[in-house]
Amino acid sequence: MPRSRLAGGASGRALVGVDKISLSEARRIALSAQGFAEPRPSGRVNVRHLCDVIKRLGVLQLDSVNVLCRSHYLPLFSRLGPYPRSTLDRMVWGPESSREIFEYFWGHKAALLPTGAYPAVRWRMRAAQHQVWGDKLSADTQVPSAVAEGMSRLSREQPGLIGTVLGVFTERGPLTAAELDDSSGNRGPAAEGGRMWNWKDTKIAVEALFAAGRLAVSDRRHFERVYDLAERVIPAEVLNTQAPGVEDSQRELVRTAGRASGIATTRELCAPGRSYVALPAGVGKQRVAELVEAGDLIPTRVEGLGGQYYRWREAECPDRVEARALLSPFDSLIWTRDRTERLFGFHYRVSIYTPESERVDGYYVLPFLLGDQIVARVDLRADRKTSTLHVPVVNVESEVPTGPVISGLVQELESMAGWLDLDEIKVGDRGNLADGLVQALQN
Repeated sequence: MPRSRLAGGASGRALVGVDKISLSEARRIALSAQGFAEPRPSGRVNVRHLCDVIKRLGVLQLDSVNVLCRSHYLPLFSRLGPYPRSTLDRMVWGPESSREIFEYFWGHKAALLPTGAYPAVRWRMRAAQHQVWGDKLSADTQVPSAVAEGMSRLSREQPGLIGTVLGVFTERGPLTAAELDDSSGNRGPAAEGGRMWNWKDTKIAVEALFAAGRLAVSDRRHFERVYDLAERVIPAEVLNTQAPGVEDSQRELVRTAGRASGIATTRELCAPGRSYVALPAGVGKQRVAELVEAGDLIPTRVEGLGGQYYRWREAECPDRVEARALLSPFDSLIWTRDRTERLFGFHYRVSIYTPESERVDGYYVLPFLLGDQIVARVDLRADRKTSTLHVPVVNVESEVPTGPVISGLVQELESMAGWLDLDEIKVGDRGNLADGLVQALQN
């Protein structure tokens, strides 16, 4: 099947001394910052290519839905084209010498981060440690709320459990949370007789130790985390790097957000909730102000959009962007839904969280980026038994010419099918682009 490529050759310019830009320029800056203004590699995609993208983005979000493929694989495909997913697996969960990436929380999201970011998140691990060993939960602890609440309860009701669980890992090595419920290592629900602890408490203890940085994820078995002591997982030179202070760490995370966003508001960069980096209320504003003073972020106005934007000091504005990419619902380009609507005029919500009766565009809907616009919504499903890439629903946005969309989408679907080792593409009968896409695929 033909391989899809991003068009190259678009020149870029640095916006030195510019304090007001057009909406089109802002959109191109954002796409360039996310890696969509550069051509895809012409040869085999290797570890260096993957590292470059992950460092550029700062993070790949993890998600358990596997109706197409795991979400963390998709942003790399969107920017690089087909690549061996096993290479990414080795970079995260392979031998220690090959680990370029580690797993941790990014805000409340499970995520993959470049190992160079490890020192910058140690302050969050320290905040979680205070909670694990009985202190009041810090506002800086960015872990899932259920885990945070469970940590508080365990520190009161079973203060010795955390230490006991840590001792089991020390003695026995890599384990899933499920394997902890039996001292012999037999797996099974903790509610059964003869188990060591209540399953729910065991899981909370493991997640608490993971949040605190005492455990790390050494592998995934059928996407279930396998934990071990951090010193057995994180490369020694990374683990032993002195962690910066809290404020320096926060500034580094906001730099990551600024570099990866290209241009954004404070809320889009680092406010609590749906931003690139979640920081406590008020803290993000202070860190942004400090980075403005340092010259890392440049105050910029965007024509037609209210509010103060901040442009990364090295952000480039390509004369054009000729991207072609299917975007994961969890792609960092579209994380902040309000920002996506402002920059692209594209209202998007993740359909898997929408009741079936309210879904218009399907279940696992990928926005389709063409040029510098998001032009369509493509529902995708991989049927591995029949080796088929299904497109149950496909809709083009209003007032978008369908010809270029169909042509670009055919190429991207064929590339994706080949990447996922699927032999056939089957388009359903739902959506305003379905008939045209069927005809194009038959030609």
